[in-house]
Amino acid sequence: MIEKDDKKLKYGWTTGACATAATKAAFEALITGAFSKSVTITLPKGQTPTFAVTNPKLSSESASAGIVKDAGDDPDVTHGATIVSAVSWGDPSSASKNSDLNTITFKAGPGVGMVTKPGLPIPPGEPAINPVPRELMKKVIEELAKEHGVSSNVIIEISVPNGEKIAKSTWNGRLGIVGGLSILGTTGIVVPYSCSAWIHSIHRGIDVARATNTDHIGAAVGNMSEKLILKTHPLTETDLIDMGDFVGGMLKYLKKNPVPKVTIAGGFAKMSKLAMGEMDLHSKRSEVDKAWLGSLLASLGAAEELVEKAKLANTALEILNLAQDSNLEIGTLVAEKAKKCVDEKLAGTDVEFAVDIEILICDRAGQLVGRAANKDF
Repeated sequence: MIEKDDKKLKYGWTTGACATAATKAAFEALITGAFSKSVTITLPKGQTPTFAVTNPKLSSESASAGIVKDAGDDPDVTHGATIVSAVSWGDPSSASKNSDLNTITFKAGPGVGMVTKPGLPIPPGEPAINPVPRELMKKVIEELAKEHGVSSNVIIEISVPNGEKIAKSTWNGRLGIVGGLSILGTTGIVVPYSCSAWIHSIHRGIDVARATNTDHIGAAVGNMSEKLILKTHPLTETDLIDMGDFVGGMLKYLKKNPVPKVTIAGGFAKMSKLAMGEMDLHSKRSEVDKAWLGSLLASLGAAEELVEKAKLANTALEILNLAQDSNLEIGTLVAEKAKKCVDEKLAGTDVEFAVDIEILICDRAGQLVGRAANKDF
């Protein structure tokens, strides 16, 4: 359990941990001819979780088992999905206990994607099964093979029923992972509301952009700001990163892994928080400072009465409307201050080139209300 916001939340398990447990259960059954009701694995940091085994299937040449993923109290789209591992001998001749062949091959079954673009931890043409889960699965295969005196020359096929449909709620398509989900995890543990999978996807999106020599990407807070980027620049959806509220996590990674040009877009309220230096734009972790926005109106020549109205406004949108009614370009000013904060965050790093930043701000209708960029952007 972990305590957040005075609530006790339960940790969960990654798809990689579940795939490892399923692989152990399947290979053990392939060797012994019987399934255990549960299996215990060792995670990279030494934890030893136990998983209930489901969907056992056994033949002379292969065995498969499933693990239902429990993401704990994290709002993970793969929570409740069944991660299935089918283990078979790599070659009929290698099924012998005396075989010297010890090659472990990974395959993508239904619901698990294939990598098609460079820049990811796994090269194009390979199943989207990340390095740490691969190592965990190799380890359980090798340990069981040694314990029972059999070959570790096996094929591991990971599948996720309904995985292709679930993957539509992830970034896999934009990252060039087609056909289903990725099998992820570096620690094996899902920390509730850490949003590690989201931040991981931001990083991988930047990696893919760099590997494909993409010189301009867009980072959007939400759907409306994505549309604004596409309307403003000749980019495609594959050039976009769903940044969400995690501008800080994106900038930290960009600082060491730069892309020549980045357009950051969001609504007026969230960009106002960025303009004040907030790097997490979620409503629970940062707030719009209406008094600060009022001071911006004053700097634009607003009457004292308007400034006071802004300070007492219910929402940032109300302040934007007040400014527009008085022909005051508060959106542009907020964009300029947001760009300054981002530029400062990216400064002072030893990289091959600087990141050229553009800020776009939209209203609730998706219309541009503020922009800041260098002249040659």
